[in-house]
Parts: sequence; C-alpha cells; structure tokens
Amino acid sequence: MRAQNDPQLDAFAIDVQRLLERSVANLYSHLVTRPTGRAVRLAIESQLEELGTPALSLVDLSSVEILDYSCADEVVAKLILGSTVRQGVTFIVLRGVRAHHRDPIEAVLERHRLAVVAETSQGHFEMIGSGSEGEREVWTSVQKCGCIPVAEIELLLERANEPEALETLIERRLLFRHPHGDVHALSTLIRTEL
Repeated sequence: MRAQNDPQLDAFAIDVQRLLERSVANLYSHLVTRPTGRAVRLAIESQLEELGTPALSLVDLSSVEILDYSCADEVVAKLILGSTVRQGVTFIVLRGVRAHHRDPIEAVLERHRLAVVAETSQGHFEMIGSGSEGEREVWTSVQKCGCIPVAEIELLLERANEPEALETLIERRLLFRHPHGDVHALSTLIRTEL
C-alpha cells in the first residue's frame, strides 16, 4: 500500500528483445528496419493501453545489439509522440542505452524536438535529446536530489536561468509532479516502483 506522499504511478518494464521474439518473424537482437521498429512500437503501445494511468514505462534496450535510425524513429520518437496523445499519461524511460544506441536515438529526438530520460548501461541517468540549457540545468538538479519537495521548488526556480523550465520538463514528461506538488526524477520512481 502506498503512503500518502508516495508517487502515484503504475510502473512496468518492457524487454525489447522479448517483444522482438514475439512480434517479428526473424528472431534477431537487431532493430534495423522500419517494419521491425513499427512492430515493436505497436506491441509496446498495446501493453500501454492495458495499463491504468498514469504509467511509467521502462523500455529495456540492453539486449539490442544494433539500432538503426529508422527503428530509433519508430521505437523511441514515435513511442514518445504517441504517449503524448494517448488517453492516459505515460512516462517513458529507456534502460540499457549503450554508446552505439546514442547516435540514432539522439538524432531522431533532435529531429522531432523531443527528449527522453535514459539509463545508460553503467546505471547513470541522463536527459537525452532536445532541450534548452535551463531545462537541462533544472533536470540535473532534480535528478541529483531525486525529489524536490513542494516547499523547495521556489528556491530551485530562483537558481534556474529559465523559470519556466520546470513546467516545460513536467509537460514533456521528463519529471513527475506528485498530486501534492513534490517533483520527482523518473529515476527515483523506477527504484521505488520496480
């Protein structure tokens, strides 16, 4: 049972390798064609539709050996774009992002003017994709603390060069605002929920 101030998210992990095995005729650990990426994205979206809202979706890329630009567009960018129009609220975190995944992911995120929270294979969390310097500064501050209590948000905004950056990050689903006003880093919610 959740305490009153615990985050209010349903969380689930998506192993992209397992989705590839179930959704694509060729059983590979490579995401290298747009149809393959589309099949994986549709499988993820199907799982998201079954969840209550809001939801935290942890998309695990750790077993994906090759990720090309068209699949990054389908599995990452279009998944994020779809989560913003989906009936429920979905927060997406990429897990197991390795060096060879970054170029295609960052390219498609920049092209669509999107960003995502990513956990690297070393266990560090980063905001990757498009975002202003102020947004990155605020995101990093919240990430370091894990949670900013509602009483301390004004102080955070005073230090930021862009006072609207916090609201932008919340709207872009890169941070989570608890109904009581506290602001959480998604990485903290993963540790709490999974």
